[in-house]
Amino acid sequence: SGPVISFPFPFGGFKMARGPKKHLKRLNAPKHWMLDKLGGKWAPRPSPGPHKLRECMPLMILLRNRLKYALNYTDTMKILSQRVIKVDGQVRTDKTYPAGFQDIVSIEKTNEFFRLLYDVKGRFQLHRVTPDEASYKLCKVRKVELGPKGLPYCVTHDGRTIRFPHPAIRPNDTVKFDLKTGTIQDYVKFETGNICMITGGRNQGRIGVITRKEKHPGSFDIVHVRDSLGHTFATRLSYVFVIGKGNQPWISIPRTKGIRLSIAEDRKRRMDKQAKAKRFEA
Repeated sequence: SGPVISFPFPFGGFKMARGPKKHLKRLNAPKHWMLDKLGGKWAPRPSPGPHKLRECMPLMILLRNRLKYALNYTDTMKILSQRVIKVDGQVRTDKTYPAGFQDIVSIEKTNEFFRLLYDVKGRFQLHRVTPDEASYKLCKVRKVELGPKGLPYCVTHDGRTIRFPHPAIRPNDTVKFDLKTGTIQDYVKFETGNICMITGGRNQGRIGVITRKEKHPGSFDIVHVRDSLGHTFATRLSYVFVIGKGNQPWISIPRTKGIRLSIAEDRKRRMDKQAKAKRFEA
């Protein structure tokens, strides 16, 4: 017989992975976490959950770097072990649980409620809300299908499967989801004239009204949006998240109203703020 060829690894020399990745280098972490480069070698890798790794914020980053309730890793673990942190009404003790867009983070011990939104630079911001507003969230419908025995259901952007949705609900529509009862309170169609927030791309965090939609078979469908100052921009349809009917949003929005300033306008705003602070000190 011929010579026997041996490989150092099976399958022709390619070493196979042995399970899921459990580490994340700090330099490879999402930029919107805003972690300093010299603060260590590693970053908390989000657990598998309702949001993607690069579209979420672990509870550790949220408590330590945003709310400043913890000084380090150990403090975060002590806070979470007390079962005082809830995400969408459910107690979460996983330090790397992925909280994402539209999630409600509640701390009943301090009577604080936050909704995770984007600022106009594409970074997560904790928008403080009232207890009444914290009882619901908005979910974008990803798909509507029929399950076993012909039972209809829809799947939302945060991984929820909701049975028996309204027959008029279609993909890309937005539903108002009650966190206490787990049911759909209301829905709004993905139509021109409705207010929306951009959740991806270079216009992430901007808020405006849908003006028109363009279909591009074989490519990405494009949506044109106009903000409250009259500025128009275009983005992919998958990045558009309807947050209200007409000009009225169903949730409270940050003070910036989702308006992105130009470089010159932003510089003038910061200089005016510094000058006002100096006059106040004098």
